[in-house]
Amino acid sequence: MKKNILFLTAISASLLATHGFAQSRDTIQNKGSDTLVNVAQAWAEEYQKVNENVAVAVSGGGSGTGIAAMINGTVDIANASRKMKEKEIKLAQDKGQNPIEHIVGFDALAIFLHKDNPIKSMTIEQLREIYIRDGKSEKWTDLGESVPGCKNDEIVVVSRQNNSGTYAYFKQAVLDKGKFRSGTLDMHGSKDVVELVEKTPCAIGYSGLAYATDHVAMPCVTSDGGECVQPSVETASDGSYPIARPLMMYTNGEPEGEIKNYMDWVLSDEGQCIIFNKGYAPVRDVNCGT
Repeated sequence: MKKNILFLTAISASLLATHGFAQSRDTIQNKGSDTLVNVAQAWAEEYQKVNENVAVAVSGGGSGTGIAAMINGTVDIANASRKMKEKEIKLAQDKGQNPIEHIVGFDALAIFLHKDNPIKSMTIEQLREIYIRDGKSEKWTDLGESVPGCKNDEIVVVSRQNNSGTYAYFKQAVLDKGKFRSGTLDMHGSKDVVELVEKTPCAIGYSGLAYATDHVAMPCVTSDGGECVQPSVETASDGSYPIARPLMMYTNGEPEGEIKNYMDWVLSDEGQCIIFNKGYAPVRDVNCGT
């Protein structure tokens, strides 16, 4: 009996020690943008090496999902590839939240075509006529091209779901807040967009540059008769690419404690080199080596 009591006491002490460790470990809840989810996961994994007593729990679901969680006070950091709307900020404030925006990088919103599509350049106006409700361009021949393997040359229009910040940004920047064409194929994630375009000769899609692969083509884009600019980290950073955008993290009020430490690290050279290596433009010039 004495041995059993000692054994149970040892187990209890072990459980208490484990429970105490878990209680002392801070968890930062980070949710939102599908565009940012891969780099957010990379940040979280690397930060674990910097501060093992802080765990950053990352989940995607789209900018709208992260912003909704910020409004409801269930997340510490909301990732977004679009700015919060005034009505969202007001709703958050009405619920006692105070969203503060932090720009953590920049992204070029790339246009993806099937690798056999002969088009090498596109204008914002052409994109608008493809994507907007009642737009004039329904076939590739409307743009003066015929695409190998594309029956009847009918354009397959690939978009994102409406809770996506990428969707919202494209709607504002390209459609001038007009409605999307009926019948678009609305994909849950950026990766899904690229994979569908890769397999579909008739398709066109859009998403963050970091999701580009060697299996799809990316035309340069021109606006208002200017130079046709290829999407890249450099052209996103200097603003020369016409559909480049900031990437944001929102905190409830100015960050404090471990959240501040984490945000400072994300914006440090180490954190900014991670976003650079993931295919996005950092917020400033950083030397990330070769």
